[in-house]
Amino acid sequence: MSAKDDEVSIPNAAELLHTSTRLTRASFELWKHNFSSAVKPADDPLRLAEASSELGLSLMRDPLQVARIQARMWADYLALASRTLSAGSASPVVSPQRTDRRFRDDAWNDNPVFDLIKQSYLIAGKGIVDVIKHADGLDSDTRQRLEFGVQQVVDALAPSNFALTNPTVLRAALQTGGRNLIDGLNNLLDDFAATGRLEVPMADASHFQVGRDLAVTPGKVVYQNELMQLVQYDGTTEKVNRTPLLLMPPWMNKFYVMDLRPGNSLIQWLVDQGHTVFVISWVNPGKELAHKSFEHYMLEGPLAALDAIEQATGESEVNVVGYCLGGILLAAALAWMAAKGDARIKSATMLTSMVDFGDTGEVSMFINEQGLDSLEAKIWEQGYLDGRSVYDTFRALRANDLIWSFYVNSYLMGNKPAAFDLLYWNSDSTNMPAAMHTFFMRNMYLKNLLREPGGITLAGVPIDVSTVKTPTYILSTIEDHIAPWKTTYQSTQLFAGPVKFVLGESGHIAGVINPPAKGKYGYWSSAGNPSDADAWLDGARHRKGSWWPDWGRWLNRFAGGKVSTRKPGDGKLPALEAAPGSYVLMRNEQDG
Repeated sequence: MSAKDDEVSIPNAAELLHTSTRLTRASFELWKHNFSSAVKPADDPLRLAEASSELGLSLMRDPLQVARIQARMWADYLALASRTLSAGSASPVVSPQRTDRRFRDDAWNDNPVFDLIKQSYLIAGKGIVDVIKHADGLDSDTRQRLEFGVQQVVDALAPSNFALTNPTVLRAALQTGGRNLIDGLNNLLDDFAATGRLEVPMADASHFQVGRDLAVTPGKVVYQNELMQLVQYDGTTEKVNRTPLLLMPPWMNKFYVMDLRPGNSLIQWLVDQGHTVFVISWVNPGKELAHKSFEHYMLEGPLAALDAIEQATGESEVNVVGYCLGGILLAAALAWMAAKGDARIKSATMLTSMVDFGDTGEVSMFINEQGLDSLEAKIWEQGYLDGRSVYDTFRALRANDLIWSFYVNSYLMGNKPAAFDLLYWNSDSTNMPAAMHTFFMRNMYLKNLLREPGGITLAGVPIDVSTVKTPTYILSTIEDHIAPWKTTYQSTQLFAGPVKFVLGESGHIAGVINPPAKGKYGYWSSAGNPSDADAWLDGARHRKGSWWPDWGRWLNRFAGGKVSTRKPGDGKLPALEAAPGSYVLMRNEQDG
């Protein structure tokens, strides 16, 4: 590095003027967008106004509870003051959780000023949340919604989110002459100009283009209808398994989560293992597909794909994989086919998928009769559920990790977001047709009818998942907050056929997309499936490395022997266009 490279680039007056002008313009655009016309009442999907009223009544009934919490807070503050005056020789009054990455800078512990700020914040935050936790007479649903809403505010007000109270940011400002703050403000203005939203991106979109950097495994689209394109991939081995393999992603996400950059692609790995791989690429629906419901997705998704694969390969039996929502659709399709005597699915794999929705975790806060009534009215007017709303919701569930950490990095430290393929995919949102959303949320999440024999009817057939005898491999992940693993485990008790359950480390995406070469996360497996999930984990054996090879060995039991390598377009279905196809390239306008 040259001496010139070491020089600090201190912002000059002209640059400050230019940045302030951009800020003024952006502020005006934001004001014009939100306030220049009549403003509708703010949405309240969590019914926090109602919950706050209940909290107020609860505190009026038992004012001593608040007094007790205040007394504990003041005792903690006095202990903190005493510790600070004694130069911090005593143990901390309160410490962040081990997983809390906001206070990793040594200054939060070593510098008495920042240590005081940190502990004062933690004491206050705990006290505010404790008021809700110990309020008398609140039902669990109301308490959970209030805790979530208050925690969002507490997280937003963390000292790590402000330049003057974040030692890492202050150190960078001193070292760069404030360059990090000017760069951060320009990052914010660039992001706002690109999307018209006050939202910090998680990945640098300029590094990625689907079909160039992501979803590059060679193949062809060999079939399509209104809801999906079917992609067949080129074989890379001298022989391939006779039984083709169909991958079905969630309809709320793009399929290329399974085909990220080379070396991080599940699809490429499967091709290299000798499978003839097909994948469903769902359309990103607009208003014209508002009428498409769950049964349309079943008929025009996996069932249409099975017909197409037989035309393309001559094989009637197929191994099928369903990821997340795709696994839910797979379970329903298996039950529908069982009722029809259709045994074309030779084996089923379900990745982080719920069939029993008895405990959906934190997501359940957003799902209630009143909230769905209000949401559905808006969705039917638009014709679809905007994928961005789902994206924003799941980010809010992990706000410190998925919102505020990126906010600090981009807008206070002045850094560009990392070129992370998984995070780029996560922000590439997909819509859900109004009819699909209404049916799915009410029958699965709200009423939990998929697990009930005859609870739902699809294309004239009452669905009973207990009739499914197809051998099934179920993967869940221990840190999954979208499909909690103990809930997904209940599928082992619902299906009639043999089930192998495997529990991966990490979460909903990273625990699934876990290439063996990286050796990053391990997994648990066991020979039996007791009725209790905790009992299963107690008896399971932990194994190092990716779960992919374990699954590969299981899949080979249904491979059907070897045949010559297949090429897309060689069967009865002509190649329509090159992979990854055009459906996956359909982006929501606000995604850029």
